[in-house]
Amino acid sequence: MNLQKMFEMQKALDERIIKEKGLEGQDLLPNLILALQVELAECANEWRGFKYWSNDREPRICVIDKKGQTAKEYYKNPLLEEYVDCLHFILSIGNRLGINDSDTICDIHSEYLRTINGSNTAKLFSFLFSISYSLIHRNLDKETYINLFTSFFTLGEQLGFTGEQVEAAYMEKNAVNHQRQQEGY
Repeated sequence: MNLQKMFEMQKALDERIIKEKGLEGQDLLPNLILALQVELAECANEWRGFKYWSNDREPRICVIDKKGQTAKEYYKNPLLEEYVDCLHFILSIGNRLGINDSDTICDIHSEYLRTINGSNTAKLFSFLFSISYSLIHRNLDKETYINLFTSFFTLGEQLGFTGEQVEAAYMEKNAVNHQRQQEGY
């Protein structure tokens, strides 16, 4: 997965949005963190595994039509889409904080996985919420951001996503986001 390229693509999208919406000079970090938390909740909702009270706990990984058949016209993975929406905001936060060195993130990723590996998926979602919360209420330091990023990748692995799937979905959604801006979203 080419994180540096994704950081650059996200930076270009963010700069476009800031310019077109007249947001230059505004502190958008609290908005980015809240947006990440909203997307994490949407991702958890598509995962469904925490819903112990429900008989329907299978992840939403494909679109189902009204008759219960998988949509044949296209394949859409709602869980992956929500996961990638989170990634957009994580990249934006890193760019905003100036912590966008993919080599550092990758180096720490392998070490950090040892400490979090084995956590269940529900705990990872909760951990990601707590880390994102700490970005607002603590020092905005590199270690906290890297913990967020590496925990997020661990979550992706537990959800069954490969780096290639995530990167391809990110590229597709980034293009959609640019198109939305062009259409006045």
